[in-house]
Formats: sequence, structure tokens, C-alpha cells
Amino acid sequence: MLEEGFDKYDMRRVILEYPNQLSKGKEFVERVDLTSLPRKYSNLIICGMGGSGHPGELLNQFLNSRKRTFSLPLYVQRTYNLPRNADENSLIFISSYSGNTEETISCFQEALEKGATIVSFAAGGKVEELSKKNSIPFVKYTMDFEGFQPRYALTYALVAMNEVLTKLSLSDTVKDLPKLSSRDLEISGEEIAKRLKGKTPIIYASNRFKIGAKMLKIKINENAKTPAFWNYFPELSHNEMVGFTNPQGNFYVLMFEDEDDHPQIRRRIGITKELYEEKGLEAEVIKITGESYLEKILNVFILGDWISYYLAYEYKQDPTPVDMVEDLKKKLA
Repeated sequence: MLEEGFDKYDMRRVILEYPNQLSKGKEFVERVDLTSLPRKYSNLIICGMGGSGHPGELLNQFLNSRKRTFSLPLYVQRTYNLPRNADENSLIFISSYSGNTEETISCFQEALEKGATIVSFAAGGKVEELSKKNSIPFVKYTMDFEGFQPRYALTYALVAMNEVLTKLSLSDTVKDLPKLSSRDLEISGEEIAKRLKGKTPIIYASNRFKIGAKMLKIKINENAKTPAFWNYFPELSHNEMVGFTNPQGNFYVLMFEDEDDHPQIRRRIGITKELYEEKGLEAEVIKITGESYLEKILNVFILGDWISYYLAYEYKQDPTPVDMVEDLKKKLA
């Protein structure tokens, strides 16, 4: 039984209802008119920071996992400016959950100046204002949760962005929604969180699932308010692992493994676990479950949600607020 008052904004409900984001993401796009937009582009550029930038990375992996080839170069831009190859032939997604992210708004304004095709995604704010002022198609996020955080809008945004591409004849809609059960992963997440208490988590996965490792790292930072780090195979085998020759902290390594990972990646995971344990590190391999790439990555997200949620409980931290981020924004204003 969790202590009363620990989870003021009921993040547990957000996690339990995570699977519903798949159908809700489609609904956000249904009311948006895209008929006047072109059907040919030179590239797709997705502009977003923090939790609003991750949908671009996930969308890239998702499109690569599907049978239909996505022919456009895709760039995720996490700064104040568009890439140099952005022009009037670019399709630009503006992604800011709050609608007020200064870096993303800067990209929005530059995209307007270049005459690019723009579709914006936000819950409101200045992004909505600029979209209405300039007749830009605007996908509005409407959430039923108090204190909802951008880091939990990832799947809403993924499906919404893919649905826009579908309407532009650049992708296919998600027809068969994965069968997900958030509750089934809760106990495992709680048990892992107990093993992580008092230690610094290191999260690894293959290149295909690195967005899952990254999201778990972020949610441990923001939910449990404690440091965590991530990397991916095979890159970490060429540099990071050497740093554990002489570890300077109390680390716990989680390695996500999928049966469809390259055989050499799976070998690297097993050997790395052995080498780390020889250096006194605790490490465990988590088998990824699911039928499709989408189902697998969402299961990684949900398990990570529970791990970070219960680690927040172990540290007596309300998982929802991100006070240091808000303090930074106030000082920058």
C-alpha cells in the first residue's frame, strides 16, 4: 500500500491508462484539415525539446520497422534553429506539449520565413496562437489528467504524427493496435525499483530500442529525482564500458534484450554483463516482450514507467513535478 499523499497528481492512473494513448492519438488528428497540403517533400524535420522531441526519434524507429519504406530523410532538431537543408520543400512538424518552448517557437518562426509546409502539435500556448494566425494545421492535445507531463505524451504524439503522414500518403495508419496491459508489468517494475534504490542506474539497449533506454533514464531523472544514465549497443562496447575498469560509484546496470536483435548484439549483452560483474557491478538482462516493434517498445516504456514510479516512492518523491526545470525557466524569462 502506497503512502497517502505520495502521488498528488495520480501518475499511477496515467501509467495504467497508457495503452489508451494509441487510439487517442488518432482522435487528435481526425479534426484537423490537411487537404490543402502538398504531397511531395524533400525531407521531414521534427522540432522539439525534452519530452516533445522524443516522438521524432520514436517515429523514425517505428517507420523503419514497417514493411512500407519511408522515403524522406527524417531529422530531429533539438535547438533554436532549423537544419541548413530546411527550405520551402520541407515538411516541418513543430512539437511542443506546452506550446511555449522557446527553442521550438524559434524553429517555428524560421519555418514560416522559409515558406516550409508546417504542421504543429501542442496543448495550446504560443504554438496554437502562431498556428491560428498563420493558418497552420494544428493538432491539439487534450488531456484528462491534472498536472500531465510532456514525458507521458510520447505515444499520443507518435500516433498523431504517423496519422498526419498517413493523411499525406507518406505512411500507413496503425491498424492493429498492440495488446498492452500496464497492470501486468507493475509488479516487475516495483521489484526492479527496490533493487535500484541507493544505486545509480545505467540503462542499455540495442540501437533499435535505444529510445526505450533513453526514456527510462529520463523518467528516473524526472520521476525519482535522481541521476541515471543510458547508452546503446554496439557503440558502448567501443568506449563507455572501459570506464568501468575503475568504477567510482555504486552502479546498477539494466540491459534490455530483444530476441530479434542482431545475434552479435545479443552476444555483446551477455559478455558485457559478465565483464561488469567481474568489476563488482550489479547487472541484469531484461527480456523484451511483444509481437511487433510497436508492442515491444511500448512494453519497454510501460515497464520503465513503473520502475521510475516506484523508485520515486522509495525516495519519497512526488513523481509528477519537475521543480528544477520550472526554476530554470523562471530564471531564463
